[in-house]
Amino acid sequence: MFGNLSGPTLLVILFIVLLLFGAPKLPGLAKSLGQSMRILKKEVRSDSTESSDADAAPSTPAKPAASEPSAADEPTPGKPTDGDGTARS
Repeated sequence: MFGNLSGPTLLVILFIVLLLFGAPKLPGLAKSLGQSMRILKKEVRSDSTESSDADAAPSTPAKPAASEPSAADEPTPGKPTDGDGTARS
């Protein structure tokens, strides 16, 4: 895109920018441009790491292991139970 711009052409463009924005505003303009570029690079890096993390993660969640009923779930002898076998509180 900028391959065919030679030295004199770039000087003319720089002179026009200087006339449009003025010398006092150029440092602030360059600073804001640098901050914008830094933010853009940071966002591109974070998007690329998120996509690589998503590729590494399994697409389907693992099934939980079937748990066997523990002794705490079973009614103890001597405790009254409901009709479905659960202990009454």
